[in-house]
Amino acid sequence: MKTVIVGGVAGGMSAATRLRRLDETAEIIVFERGHYVSFANCGLPYYVGGVIRDRANLLLQTPESLASRFRLDVRIDHEVTRIDRESKTVFVRDTLTGAEASESYDRLILAAGATTRSVLAHSDIPVHTLRTVDDVDRITAILDAATGPVSAVVIGAGFIGLEAVENLVLRGVAVTAVEFGPQILGPLDAEMAAPVLDSLRARGVDVRLGTAVTGTSGGRVQLSDETSCAADFLIEATGVRPDTSLAEQAGLRIGESGAIWVDDTQQTSDPSIFAVGDGAEKIDAIDFQPTRIAMAGLANRHGRASADSIAGMPAPAASVFGAAIVGVFGITVAMVGWSEKRLVAEARPHRIVHTHPASHATYYPGAETMSIKLLIDAETDAILGAQIVGGSGVDKRIDILSTAMAGGITASALTRLELAYAPQYASAKDPINQLGYVADNLATGTTRNLQWHELEWALEDGAVVIDVRTRGEFAAGSIPGAVNVPLDDLRERLAELPDAPLVVHCQVGQRGHTAARILSQNGFDVRNLDGGYRTWTAGVSTLTSAPAPASAPASASASASAPAPAPAPASASASASAPAPERIPA
Repeated sequence: MKTVIVGGVAGGMSAATRLRRLDETAEIIVFERGHYVSFANCGLPYYVGGVIRDRANLLLQTPESLASRFRLDVRIDHEVTRIDRESKTVFVRDTLTGAEASESYDRLILAAGATTRSVLAHSDIPVHTLRTVDDVDRITAILDAATGPVSAVVIGAGFIGLEAVENLVLRGVAVTAVEFGPQILGPLDAEMAAPVLDSLRARGVDVRLGTAVTGTSGGRVQLSDETSCAADFLIEATGVRPDTSLAEQAGLRIGESGAIWVDDTQQTSDPSIFAVGDGAEKIDAIDFQPTRIAMAGLANRHGRASADSIAGMPAPAASVFGAAIVGVFGITVAMVGWSEKRLVAEARPHRIVHTHPASHATYYPGAETMSIKLLIDAETDAILGAQIVGGSGVDKRIDILSTAMAGGITASALTRLELAYAPQYASAKDPINQLGYVADNLATGTTRNLQWHELEWALEDGAVVIDVRTRGEFAAGSIPGAVNVPLDDLRERLAELPDAPLVVHCQVGQRGHTAARILSQNGFDVRNLDGGYRTWTAGVSTLTSAPAPASAPASASASASAPAPAPAPASASASASAPAPERIPA
Protein backbone atom coordinates (compact mmCIF):
# COMPACT_ATOMS: atom_id res chain seq x y z
CA MET A 1 0.00 0.00 0.00
CA LYS A 2 1.40 3.35 -1.07
CA THR A 3 0.34 6.48 0.81
CA VAL A 4 1.21 9.96 -0.39
CA ILE A 5 0.94 12.83 2.09
CA VAL A 6 0.71 16.47 1.01
CA GLY A 7 2.18 18.62 3.78
CA GLY A 8 4.95 17.75 6.23
CA VAL A 9 4.25 19.73 9.37
CA ALA A 10 1.82 18.90 12.21
CA GLY A 11 -1.01 16.89 10.69
CA GLY A 12 0.94 15.40 7.81
CA MET A 13 3.88 14.25 9.87
CA SER A 14 1.66 12.85 12.62
CA ALA A 15 -0.12 10.82 9.95
CA ALA A 16 3.15 9.61 8.45
CA THR A 17 4.79 8.49 11.69
CA ARG A 18 1.61 6.88 13.05
CA LEU A 19 1.09 4.97 9.80
CA ARG A 20 4.65 3.68 9.93
CA ARG A 21 4.16 2.45 13.50
CA LEU A 22 1.05 0.60 12.37
CA ASP A 23 2.40 -0.76 9.07
CA GLU A 24 6.07 -1.48 8.62
CA THR A 25 5.53 -2.52 4.99
CA ALA A 26 3.75 0.64 3.80
CA GLU A 27 5.37 2.92 1.25
CA ILE A 28 5.00 6.46 2.59
CA ILE A 29 5.95 9.57 0.61
CA VAL A 30 5.61 13.08 2.04
CA PHE A 31 5.70 16.17 -0.20
CA GLU A 32 6.40 19.48 1.56
CA ARG A 33 6.50 22.66 -0.50
CA GLY A 34 8.60 24.45 2.14
CA HIS A 35 12.21 23.81 3.04
CA TYR A 36 11.49 22.44 6.51
CA VAL A 37 9.37 19.62 7.91
CA SER A 38 8.05 18.91 11.40
CA PHE A 39 9.21 22.29 12.69
CA ALA A 40 7.87 23.97 15.83
CA ASN A 41 5.68 26.57 14.15
CA CYS A 42 4.09 27.57 17.48
CA GLY A 43 7.55 28.50 18.73
CA LEU A 44 8.40 30.84 15.86
CA PRO A 45 7.40 34.13 17.55
CA TYR A 46 9.51 33.26 20.58
CA TYR A 47 12.60 32.83 18.44
CA VAL A 48 12.01 36.34 17.07
CA GLY A 49 11.79 37.62 20.65
CA GLY A 50 14.94 35.84 21.75
CA VAL A 51 13.08 33.65 24.25
CA ILE A 52 14.12 30.62 22.19
CA ARG A 53 17.75 31.38 21.42
CA ASP A 54 18.84 28.41 19.35
CA ARG A 55 17.21 28.27 15.93
CA ALA A 56 18.01 24.56 15.73
CA ASN A 57 15.56 23.92 18.56
CA LEU A 58 12.73 24.83 16.17
CA LEU A 59 13.70 22.07 13.76
CA LEU A 60 12.32 18.94 15.36
CA GLN A 61 13.08 16.58 12.46
CA THR A 62 14.79 16.58 9.07
CA PRO A 63 14.15 14.45 5.98
CA GLU A 64 17.26 12.48 6.93
CA SER A 65 16.19 11.83 10.52
CA LEU A 66 12.70 10.82 9.41
CA ALA A 67 14.15 8.45 6.84
CA SER A 68 16.46 6.91 9.41
CA ARG A 69 13.94 6.38 12.17
CA PHE A 70 10.66 5.91 10.28
CA ARG A 71 11.76 4.97 6.77
CA LEU A 72 9.79 7.87 5.33
CA ASP A 73 10.49 9.31 1.89
CA VAL A 74 10.24 13.04 2.70
CA ARG A 75 10.73 15.41 -0.23
CA ILE A 76 11.06 19.06 0.78
CA ASP A 77 10.77 21.93 -1.72
CA HIS A 78 8.19 19.91 -3.64
CA GLU A 79 4.73 21.33 -4.26
CA VAL A 80 1.81 19.13 -5.30
CA THR A 81 0.03 21.12 -8.01
CA ARG A 82 -2.73 18.78 -9.14
CA ILE A 83 -4.57 15.56 -8.30
CA ASP A 84 -5.91 13.14 -10.90
CA ARG A 85 -8.39 11.07 -8.92
CA GLU A 86 -9.19 8.71 -11.81
CA SER A 87 -5.58 7.56 -12.20
CA LYS A 88 -4.77 8.11 -8.52
CA THR A 89 -1.85 10.34 -9.40
CA VAL A 90 -0.48 13.59 -7.99
CA PHE A 91 1.57 16.01 -10.07
CA VAL A 92 4.51 17.63 -8.33
CA ARG A 93 6.77 20.60 -9.03
CA ASP A 94 10.27 21.01 -7.60
CA THR A 95 10.18 24.60 -6.30
CA LEU A 96 13.96 24.98 -6.63
CA THR A 97 14.45 23.72 -10.19
CA GLY A 98 10.94 23.94 -11.64
CA ALA A 99 11.10 20.30 -12.72
CA GLU A 100 7.75 18.52 -12.83
CA ALA A 101 6.98 14.91 -12.05
CA SER A 102 4.10 12.65 -11.05
CA GLU A 103 3.55 10.09 -8.31
CA SER A 104 0.88 7.42 -8.00
CA TYR A 105 -0.91 6.65 -4.75
CA ASP A 106 -3.24 4.11 -3.21
CA ARG A 107 -4.19 6.49 -0.43
CA LEU A 108 -3.71 10.25 -0.34
CA ILE A 109 -3.70 12.50 2.75
CA LEU A 110 -4.16 16.25 2.28
CA ALA A 111 -2.44 18.16 5.09
CA ALA A 112 -1.65 21.41 3.30
CA GLY A 113 -2.90 23.53 6.20
CA ALA A 114 -4.13 27.08 5.78
CA THR A 115 -3.13 30.23 3.98
CA THR A 116 -2.79 33.72 5.40
CA ARG A 117 -5.47 36.30 4.73
CA SER A 118 -3.80 39.39 3.31
CA VAL A 119 -5.22 42.90 3.63
CA LEU A 120 -2.54 44.55 1.49
CA ALA A 121 -2.37 44.03 -2.25
CA HIS A 122 0.74 46.20 -2.57
CA SER A 123 3.21 47.63 -0.08
CA ASP A 124 6.48 49.55 -0.31
CA ILE A 125 7.30 48.26 3.18
CA PRO A 126 8.32 44.61 3.72
CA VAL A 127 5.34 42.48 4.76
CA HIS A 128 5.80 39.20 6.62
CA THR A 129 3.79 36.53 8.39
CA LEU A 130 4.83 34.26 11.26
CA ARG A 131 4.02 30.87 9.81
CA THR A 132 7.30 29.41 8.55
CA VAL A 133 10.98 29.26 9.46
CA ASP A 134 11.70 31.42 6.43
CA ASP A 135 9.34 34.06 7.84
CA VAL A 136 11.24 34.37 11.11
CA ASP A 137 14.60 34.26 9.33
CA ARG A 138 13.59 37.34 7.31
CA ILE A 139 12.27 39.18 10.38
CA THR A 140 15.30 38.42 12.55
CA ALA A 141 17.58 39.48 9.70
CA ILE A 142 15.94 42.93 9.76
CA LEU A 143 16.30 43.16 13.54
CA ASP A 144 19.88 41.92 13.58
CA ALA A 145 20.94 44.36 10.87
CA ALA A 146 19.34 47.40 12.52
CA THR A 147 21.73 50.07 13.79
CA GLY A 148 19.04 52.30 15.28
CA PRO A 149 15.47 52.20 16.52
CA VAL A 150 13.14 49.81 14.70
CA SER A 151 9.38 50.16 14.36
CA ALA A 152 6.81 47.67 13.16
CA VAL A 153 3.08 47.41 12.57
CA VAL A 154 1.28 44.19 13.46
CA ILE A 155 -2.01 43.84 11.59
CA GLY A 156 -4.43 41.86 13.70
CA ALA A 157 -4.63 41.55 17.49
CA GLY A 158 -5.71 37.95 17.84
CA PHE A 159 -3.65 35.21 19.47
CA ILE A 160 -0.89 35.13 16.82
CA GLY A 161 -0.85 38.91 16.50
CA LEU A 162 -0.32 39.41 20.22
CA GLU A 163 2.43 36.80 20.30
CA ALA A 164 4.14 38.81 17.56
CA VAL A 165 3.59 42.08 19.46
CA GLU A 166 5.05 40.72 22.69
CA ASN A 167 8.15 39.27 21.08
CA LEU A 168 8.87 42.35 18.99
CA VAL A 169 8.66 44.48 22.14
CA LEU A 170 11.10 42.08 23.80
CA ARG A 171 13.51 42.89 20.95
CA GLY A 172 13.12 46.62 21.57
CA VAL A 173 10.85 47.29 18.59
CA ALA A 174 8.32 50.12 18.76
CA VAL A 175 5.07 48.35 17.88
CA THR A 176 1.72 49.58 16.62
CA ALA A 177 -1.00 46.93 16.77
CA VAL A 178 -3.85 47.57 14.34
CA GLU A 179 -7.11 45.70 14.91
CA PHE A 180 -10.15 46.20 12.70
CA GLY A 181 -12.54 44.86 15.33
CA PRO A 182 -13.67 46.74 18.44
CA GLN A 183 -11.42 44.75 20.80
CA ILE A 184 -8.26 42.70 20.94
CA LEU A 185 -8.56 38.91 21.16
CA GLY A 186 -11.87 38.82 19.31
CA PRO A 187 -12.86 35.29 20.46
CA LEU A 188 -12.97 36.53 24.06
CA ASP A 189 -15.78 38.54 25.58
CA ALA A 190 -14.95 42.21 25.97
CA GLU A 191 -14.59 42.40 29.74
CA MET A 192 -12.18 39.45 29.70
CA ALA A 193 -9.93 41.05 27.09
CA ALA A 194 -9.80 44.43 28.86
CA PRO A 195 -6.92 43.60 31.27
CA VAL A 196 -4.78 42.42 28.37
CA LEU A 197 -5.38 45.69 26.53
CA ASP A 198 -4.29 47.61 29.63
CA SER A 199 -1.12 45.52 29.81
CA LEU A 200 -0.26 46.14 26.15
CA ARG A 201 -0.61 49.88 26.53
CA ALA A 202 1.38 49.82 29.78
CA ARG A 203 4.25 48.23 27.82
CA GLY A 204 4.17 51.06 25.28
CA VAL A 205 2.26 49.28 22.49
CA ASP A 206 0.21 51.68 20.37
CA VAL A 207 -3.07 49.77 20.04
CA ARG A 208 -5.48 51.03 17.38
CA LEU A 209 -8.92 49.44 17.68
CA GLY A 210 -11.69 49.77 15.11
CA THR A 211 -8.98 50.61 12.59
CA ALA A 212 -7.82 49.11 9.29
CA VAL A 213 -4.58 49.38 7.34
CA THR A 214 -5.44 51.02 4.04
CA GLY A 215 -2.00 51.13 2.40
CA THR A 216 1.62 52.19 2.67
CA SER A 217 3.45 55.21 1.31
CA GLY A 218 6.92 56.61 1.84
CA GLY A 219 7.80 54.19 4.58
CA ARG A 220 4.64 54.90 6.55
CA VAL A 221 1.53 52.81 7.07
CA GLN A 222 -1.75 54.53 6.24
CA LEU A 223 -4.67 53.81 8.58
CA SER A 224 -8.43 54.18 8.22
CA ASP A 225 -8.55 56.67 11.10
CA GLU A 226 -6.77 59.11 8.76
CA THR A 227 -3.46 58.79 10.60
CA SER A 228 -0.23 57.06 9.66
CA CYS A 229 2.62 55.46 11.55
CA ALA A 230 6.22 54.62 10.77
CA ALA A 231 7.19 51.02 10.13
CA ASP A 232 10.35 49.27 9.01
CA PHE A 233 8.21 46.18 8.35
CA LEU A 234 4.70 44.83 8.82
CA ILE A 235 3.48 41.51 10.16
CA GLU A 236 0.15 40.24 8.92
CA ALA A 237 -1.71 38.30 11.60
CA THR A 238 -5.23 38.76 10.28
CA GLY A 239 -6.14 35.10 10.46
CA VAL A 240 -6.00 32.19 8.08
CA ARG A 241 -8.29 30.42 5.64
CA PRO A 242 -8.22 26.71 4.80
CA ASP A 243 -6.03 25.82 1.85
CA THR A 244 -8.60 23.97 -0.27
CA SER A 245 -7.02 24.63 -3.66
CA LEU A 246 -6.00 21.02 -4.36
CA ALA A 247 -9.29 19.66 -3.05
CA GLU A 248 -11.35 22.01 -5.21
CA GLN A 249 -9.26 21.27 -8.28
CA ALA A 250 -9.85 17.57 -7.69
CA GLY A 251 -13.59 18.05 -7.27
CA LEU A 252 -13.68 17.02 -3.63
CA ARG A 253 -16.57 18.17 -1.51
CA ILE A 254 -16.02 21.44 0.37
CA GLY A 255 -17.96 21.66 3.63
CA GLU A 256 -20.36 24.31 4.87
CA SER A 257 -17.56 25.95 6.83
CA GLY A 258 -15.42 26.46 3.74
CA ALA A 259 -12.92 23.76 4.71
CA ILE A 260 -12.58 20.30 3.15
CA TRP A 261 -15.49 18.06 4.14
CA VAL A 262 -14.46 14.90 5.98
CA ASP A 263 -16.38 12.18 7.78
CA ASP A 264 -15.56 11.12 11.32
CA THR A 265 -12.61 9.03 10.08
CA GLN A 266 -11.05 11.97 8.17
CA GLN A 267 -12.11 10.51 4.83
CA THR A 268 -13.12 13.01 2.15
CA SER A 269 -15.83 12.53 -0.45
CA ASP A 270 -13.31 10.34 -2.28
CA PRO A 271 -12.76 7.11 -0.31
CA SER A 272 -9.08 7.08 -1.27
CA ILE A 273 -8.36 10.60 -0.05
CA PHE A 274 -8.20 11.88 3.53
CA ALA A 275 -7.81 15.42 4.86
CA VAL A 276 -6.41 16.64 8.19
CA GLY A 277 -5.20 19.80 9.86
CA ASP A 278 -6.23 23.42 9.36
CA GLY A 279 -7.62 22.73 5.89
CA ALA A 280 -10.11 20.10 7.07
CA GLU A 281 -13.53 20.71 8.55
CA LYS A 282 -14.29 19.86 12.20
CA ILE A 283 -17.53 19.37 14.12
CA ASP A 284 -18.29 21.82 16.92
CA ALA A 285 -18.92 20.01 20.21
CA ILE A 286 -21.53 22.56 21.36
CA ASP A 287 -23.97 22.59 18.44
CA PHE A 288 -22.50 19.72 16.38
CA GLN A 289 -22.31 21.91 13.28
CA PRO A 290 -19.35 22.08 10.86
CA THR A 291 -16.67 24.53 11.92
CA ARG A 292 -13.12 25.65 11.20
CA ILE A 293 -10.56 25.57 13.99
CA ALA A 294 -6.84 25.97 13.32
CA MET A 295 -5.04 24.30 16.21
CA ALA A 296 -1.82 22.29 16.23
CA GLY A 297 -3.19 19.80 18.74
CA LEU A 298 -6.20 19.03 16.57
CA ALA A 299 -4.00 18.70 13.49
CA ASN A 300 -1.85 16.14 15.25
CA ARG A 301 -4.86 14.25 16.59
CA HIS A 302 -6.59 14.07 13.23
CA GLY A 303 -3.36 13.18 11.42
CA ARG A 304 -3.12 10.18 13.68
CA ALA A 305 -6.79 9.36 13.03
CA SER A 306 -6.28 9.35 9.26
CA ALA A 307 -3.40 6.88 9.64
CA ASP A 308 -5.60 4.65 11.80
CA SER A 309 -8.26 4.69 9.08
CA ILE A 310 -5.80 3.78 6.34
CA ALA A 311 -4.39 0.98 8.48
CA GLY A 312 -7.85 -0.50 8.92
CA MET A 313 -8.37 0.74 12.49
CA PRO A 314 -10.85 3.61 12.05
CA ALA A 315 -12.15 5.32 15.17
CA PRO A 316 -14.70 8.16 15.15
CA ALA A 317 -13.08 11.53 15.67
CA ALA A 318 -14.26 13.53 18.68
CA SER A 319 -16.02 16.84 18.13
CA VAL A 320 -14.01 19.91 19.11
CA PHE A 321 -14.31 22.58 21.80
CA GLY A 322 -11.57 24.89 20.52
CA ALA A 323 -9.42 25.07 23.67
CA ALA A 324 -6.74 27.75 23.25
CA ILE A 325 -4.19 29.59 25.37
CA VAL A 326 -1.75 32.45 24.89
CA GLY A 327 0.66 34.39 27.09
CA VAL A 328 1.11 38.16 26.74
CA PHE A 329 3.54 40.06 28.99
CA GLY A 330 3.04 37.71 31.91
CA ILE A 331 -0.73 37.46 31.52
CA THR A 332 -2.14 34.09 30.50
CA VAL A 333 -5.34 34.08 28.45
CA ALA A 334 -7.22 30.84 27.88
CA MET A 335 -10.60 29.85 26.52
CA VAL A 336 -12.66 26.84 25.55
CA GLY A 337 -16.08 26.47 23.97
CA TRP A 338 -18.43 29.32 23.15
CA SER A 339 -18.25 32.95 24.27
CA GLU A 340 -21.16 35.01 25.55
CA LYS A 341 -21.12 36.91 22.25
CA ARG A 342 -21.69 33.72 20.32
CA LEU A 343 -24.39 32.46 22.68
CA VAL A 344 -26.21 35.76 22.33
CA ALA A 345 -25.88 35.70 18.55
CA GLU A 346 -27.32 32.18 18.48
CA ALA A 347 -30.09 33.20 20.94
CA ARG A 348 -29.15 30.28 23.17
CA PRO A 349 -30.41 30.62 26.79
CA HIS A 350 -27.51 30.69 29.19
CA ARG A 351 -26.28 31.62 32.63
CA ILE A 352 -22.99 33.36 33.37
CA VAL A 353 -20.60 33.13 36.30
CA HIS A 354 -17.69 35.51 36.89
CA THR A 355 -15.19 34.80 39.68
CA HIS A 356 -11.83 36.28 40.62
CA PRO A 357 -10.06 33.62 42.72
CA ALA A 358 -6.40 33.35 43.66
CA SER A 359 -4.19 30.82 41.91
CA HIS A 360 -3.39 29.20 45.26
CA ALA A 361 -3.92 29.80 48.97
CA THR A 362 -3.53 33.53 49.58
CA TYR A 363 -1.54 33.02 52.79
CA TYR A 364 1.16 31.21 50.79
CA PRO A 365 3.51 33.66 48.98
CA GLY A 366 3.08 34.31 45.28
CA ALA A 367 -0.68 33.90 44.84
CA GLU A 368 -1.96 35.60 41.67
CA THR A 369 -5.52 36.62 40.91
CA MET A 370 -7.40 35.04 38.03
CA SER A 371 -10.56 36.26 36.31
CA ILE A 372 -12.77 33.35 35.29
CA LYS A 373 -15.94 33.41 33.21
CA LEU A 374 -18.10 30.32 32.91
CA LEU A 375 -20.92 30.00 30.35
CA ILE A 376 -23.68 27.55 31.29
CA ASP A 377 -26.70 26.15 29.47
CA ALA A 378 -29.73 27.56 31.27
CA GLU A 379 -31.80 24.43 30.68
CA THR A 380 -29.36 21.54 31.18
CA ASP A 381 -26.62 23.08 33.38
CA ALA A 382 -24.07 21.91 30.78
CA ILE A 383 -20.85 23.90 30.51
CA LEU A 384 -20.88 25.76 27.19
CA GLY A 385 -17.63 27.65 27.48
CA ALA A 386 -15.06 29.24 29.76
CA GLN A 387 -12.53 32.06 29.64
CA ILE A 388 -9.71 32.68 32.11
CA VAL A 389 -7.27 35.59 32.35
CA GLY A 390 -4.54 35.76 34.98
CA GLY A 391 -1.09 34.53 35.89
CA SER A 392 -0.12 31.14 37.25
CA GLY A 393 -2.75 28.44 37.41
CA VAL A 394 -4.74 29.52 34.37
CA ASP A 395 -3.55 26.64 32.21
CA LYS A 396 -4.44 24.07 34.86
CA ARG A 397 -7.98 25.39 35.31
CA ILE A 398 -8.83 25.73 31.62
CA ASP A 399 -7.71 22.14 31.06
CA ILE A 400 -9.90 20.94 33.93
CA LEU A 401 -12.89 22.77 32.45
CA SER A 402 -12.16 21.44 28.95
CA THR A 403 -11.97 17.93 30.37
CA ALA A 404 -15.21 18.45 32.27
CA MET A 405 -16.93 19.55 29.06
CA ALA A 406 -15.64 16.50 27.20
CA GLY A 407 -16.82 14.26 30.01
CA GLY A 408 -20.27 15.81 30.23
CA ILE A 409 -19.76 17.10 33.78
CA THR A 410 -22.29 19.83 34.53
CA ALA A 411 -21.45 23.23 35.99
CA SER A 412 -23.00 22.40 39.35
CA ALA A 413 -21.11 19.11 39.47
CA LEU A 414 -17.81 21.02 39.53
CA THR A 415 -18.43 21.26 43.26
CA ARG A 416 -17.79 17.53 43.53
CA LEU A 417 -14.50 17.33 41.64
CA GLU A 418 -11.71 16.08 43.88
CA LEU A 419 -8.66 18.13 42.96
CA ALA A 420 -5.16 17.98 44.38
CA TYR A 421 -4.55 20.56 47.11
CA ALA A 422 -1.54 22.01 48.83
CA PRO A 423 -1.21 25.73 49.69
CA GLN A 424 1.40 26.41 46.99
CA TYR A 425 -0.78 24.88 44.25
CA ALA A 426 -4.41 25.62 45.05
CA SER A 427 -6.94 26.47 47.73
CA ALA A 428 -8.89 23.96 49.76
CA LYS A 429 -11.84 25.19 47.72
CA ASP A 430 -10.20 25.18 44.32
CA PRO A 431 -11.27 27.91 41.87
CA ILE A 432 -12.96 25.15 39.86
CA ASN A 433 -14.98 24.08 42.91
CA GLN A 434 -15.86 27.72 43.55
CA LEU A 435 -17.27 28.02 40.04
CA GLY A 436 -19.42 25.01 40.79
CA TYR A 437 -20.77 26.54 44.01
CA VAL A 438 -21.82 29.72 42.21
CA ALA A 439 -23.30 27.74 39.31
CA ASP A 440 -25.23 25.55 41.74
CA ASN A 441 -26.60 28.58 43.56
CA LEU A 442 -27.88 29.97 40.26
CA ALA A 443 -29.31 26.65 39.12
CA THR A 444 -31.23 26.13 42.37
CA GLY A 445 -32.40 29.72 42.62
CA THR A 446 -30.46 30.32 45.83
CA THR A 447 -29.21 33.52 44.26
CA ARG A 448 -29.87 35.62 41.17
CA ASN A 449 -27.19 37.57 39.39
CA LEU A 450 -26.97 40.45 36.95
CA GLN A 451 -24.29 40.96 34.30
CA TRP A 452 -22.22 44.12 34.04
CA HIS A 453 -23.78 45.02 30.70
CA GLU A 454 -27.31 44.60 32.10
CA LEU A 455 -26.89 47.10 34.93
CA GLU A 456 -27.78 50.16 32.84
CA TRP A 457 -31.18 48.72 31.98
CA ALA A 458 -31.81 47.64 35.56
CA LEU A 459 -31.17 51.20 36.70
CA GLU A 460 -33.53 52.54 34.04
CA ASP A 461 -36.18 50.18 35.43
CA GLY A 462 -35.78 51.69 38.90
CA ALA A 463 -33.18 49.43 40.55
CA VAL A 464 -30.86 50.85 43.21
CA VAL A 465 -27.21 49.77 43.52
CA ILE A 466 -26.01 48.86 47.01
CA ASP A 467 -22.21 48.70 47.35
CA VAL A 468 -21.39 46.41 50.28
CA ARG A 469 -17.64 46.99 50.22
CA THR A 470 -15.84 48.87 52.96
CA ARG A 471 -15.92 52.65 53.09
CA GLY A 472 -12.29 52.75 51.98
CA GLU A 473 -12.98 50.60 48.92
CA PHE A 474 -16.00 52.73 48.07
CA ALA A 475 -13.97 55.94 48.33
CA ALA A 476 -11.34 54.53 45.95
CA GLY A 477 -13.89 54.11 43.16
CA SER A 478 -17.56 53.27 42.81
CA ILE A 479 -20.43 52.79 40.39
CA PRO A 480 -22.18 56.15 39.85
CA GLY A 481 -25.25 56.43 42.04
CA ALA A 482 -24.37 53.48 44.26
CA VAL A 483 -25.20 53.62 47.97
CA ASN A 484 -22.47 52.35 50.29
CA VAL A 485 -23.69 50.02 53.03
CA PRO A 486 -20.77 47.83 54.18
CA LEU A 487 -21.68 44.17 54.49
CA ASP A 488 -20.93 44.05 58.22
CA ASP A 489 -23.44 46.90 58.78
CA LEU A 490 -26.13 45.58 56.46
CA ARG A 491 -28.39 43.80 58.95
CA GLU A 492 -28.55 46.87 61.19
CA ARG A 493 -29.36 49.21 58.28
CA LEU A 494 -32.10 47.30 56.51
CA ALA A 495 -34.62 49.99 57.34
CA GLU A 496 -32.55 52.52 55.36
CA LEU A 497 -32.83 50.59 52.12
CA PRO A 498 -35.33 51.78 49.52
CA ASP A 499 -38.47 49.90 48.58
CA ALA A 500 -37.14 49.09 45.10
CA PRO A 501 -35.35 46.29 43.27
CA LEU A 502 -31.78 46.13 44.59
CA VAL A 503 -28.52 45.24 42.89
CA VAL A 504 -25.80 44.48 45.40
CA HIS A 505 -22.13 44.22 44.68
CA CYS A 506 -18.73 43.93 46.30
CA GLN A 507 -15.28 43.82 44.68
CA VAL A 508 -15.49 40.39 43.06
CA GLY A 509 -18.88 38.90 43.98
CA GLN A 510 -18.44 36.81 47.13
CA ARG A 511 -19.53 39.43 49.68
CA GLY A 512 -22.24 40.44 47.26
CA HIS A 513 -23.63 36.91 47.40
CA THR A 514 -23.72 37.02 51.20
CA ALA A 515 -25.49 40.39 51.06
CA ALA A 516 -28.00 39.06 48.55
CA ARG A 517 -28.81 36.13 50.85
CA ILE A 518 -29.35 38.47 53.80
CA LEU A 519 -31.59 40.77 51.78
CA SER A 520 -33.63 38.09 50.03
CA GLN A 521 -34.40 36.44 53.36
CA ASN A 522 -35.61 39.80 54.61
CA GLY A 523 -38.07 40.21 51.76
CA PHE A 524 -36.05 42.32 49.34
CA ASP A 525 -36.03 41.86 45.55
CA VAL A 526 -32.29 41.56 45.04
CA ARG A 527 -29.71 40.46 42.50
CA ASN A 528 -25.94 40.19 42.86
CA LEU A 529 -23.80 42.00 40.27
CA ASP A 530 -21.87 39.06 38.83
CA GLY A 531 -18.11 39.39 39.28
CA GLY A 532 -18.57 42.56 41.32
CA TYR A 533 -16.97 45.93 40.80
CA ARG A 534 -13.91 44.40 39.17
CA THR A 535 -15.88 42.83 36.30
CA TRP A 536 -18.09 45.92 35.91
CA THR A 537 -15.03 48.18 35.66
CA ALA A 538 -13.38 45.95 33.04
CA GLY A 539 -16.56 45.75 31.01
CA VAL A 540 -17.43 49.44 31.09
CA SER A 541 -13.89 50.33 30.02
CA THR A 542 -14.44 48.46 26.74
CA LEU A 543 -17.45 50.58 25.77
CA THR A 544 -15.25 53.64 25.20
CA SER A 545 -11.94 52.03 24.24
CA ALA A 546 -12.52 51.76 20.50
CA PRO A 547 -13.74 54.16 17.84
CA ALA A 548 -16.28 52.95 15.32
CA PRO A 549 -14.32 51.22 12.55
CA ALA A 550 -14.11 52.77 9.12
CA SER A 551 -15.18 50.88 6.04
CA ALA A 552 -13.52 47.50 5.99
CA PRO A 553 -11.16 46.46 3.24
CA ALA A 554 -12.55 43.72 1.04
CA SER A 555 -10.65 41.02 2.89
CA ALA A 556 -11.53 42.16 6.42
CA SER A 557 -13.58 39.91 8.63
CA ALA A 558 -17.31 40.36 8.16
CA SER A 559 -17.83 39.81 11.87
CA ALA A 560 -15.98 42.95 12.88
CA SER A 561 -18.31 45.75 13.86
CA ALA A 562 -18.53 48.90 15.91
CA PRO A 563 -19.18 48.52 19.62
CA ALA A 564 -22.88 47.90 20.18
CA PRO A 565 -24.91 49.02 23.17
CA ALA A 566 -25.07 46.56 26.00
CA PRO A 567 -28.01 44.17 25.75
CA ALA A 568 -31.16 44.74 27.71
CA PRO A 569 -32.36 41.82 29.81
CA ALA A 570 -34.88 39.69 27.96
CA SER A 571 -36.61 38.58 31.16
CA ALA A 572 -36.56 39.00 34.91
CA SER A 573 -33.86 36.34 35.06
CA ALA A 574 -31.55 38.19 32.73
CA SER A 575 -28.51 36.01 33.17
CA ALA A 576 -30.44 32.92 32.17
CA SER A 577 -31.71 34.27 28.87
CA ALA A 578 -30.10 35.46 25.69
CA PRO A 579 -30.49 39.13 24.74
CA ALA A 580 -31.38 39.99 21.17
CA PRO A 581 -28.52 39.21 18.75
CA GLU A 582 -28.32 42.80 17.54
CA ARG A 583 -27.37 43.85 21.05
CA ILE A 584 -24.23 41.80 21.47
CA PRO A 585 -21.92 43.48 23.98
CA ALA A 586 -18.92 45.20 22.47
